[in-house]
Amino acid sequence: MPGKGASRMRLLLVEDHDLLRDSLRSGLSATGYVVDSTGDGEEGLWHALHDTYDLLILDIMVPKITGLEILTQVRAAGKNVPILLLTARDGVDDRVEGLDLGADDYLTKPFAVAELLARVRALIRRQHQAPHPVISIGDLSIDTVNRRVRRAGAEVTLTPREFALLEYLALRAGAVVTRSELCEHLYEFASDPDSNAVDVLVSRLRRKLTLPDNPAPVQTRRGYGYLLDTQAEPT
Repeated sequence: MPGKGASRMRLLLVEDHDLLRDSLRSGLSATGYVVDSTGDGEEGLWHALHDTYDLLILDIMVPKITGLEILTQVRAAGKNVPILLLTARDGVDDRVEGLDLGADDYLTKPFAVAELLARVRALIRRQHQAPHPVISIGDLSIDTVNRRVRRAGAEVTLTPREFALLEYLALRAGAVVTRSELCEHLYEFASDPDSNAVDVLVSRLRRKLTLPDNPAPVQTRRGYGYLLDTQAEPT
């Protein structure tokens, strides 16, 4: 059962130490994140440039292409995705170099997984200009840390993927989000969801958020995608 503290935001983890990579991927996934991972710098760079992520976690010392080189090419491509560097080095010069190249934060090994999760949450909130962990839209309240949702004061029980969908829409409230974008952020690259999986998920979420005489604020824009209505009035 996923733990507290995250939604299914999509992350890329590039770490060549097999045991550490597996441990971090397991911890992040158990917390609720979708995690694509690799120990190969070239593969990591390809995914960073061609796939869509909410955050990159890059070990500096990975083979073929280093984490700093991945960082450099990602920023050169104009991508502003948050980047967290992992490094076994503890010299000030190494940390400064990564930050100067465009990294948003760094962790020096060894580190506690709880600290990594806290840094990840903070970077994602900062990226979406939502510094407070509770997002309030109309009568809808979304606690992104404790993974609790309330509408008109009543708690709404959601599955991890339903919560992920709602949070993703909430972080882009008022803007249309396409089906393909939702699919990219809700499923790992190794998975092959059904073509109507997102539509079914939205239908389930909308049903749970609907109140008597007050429809769910999740709207369909036919031919485009979905949006969370910021004009929804409290009941």
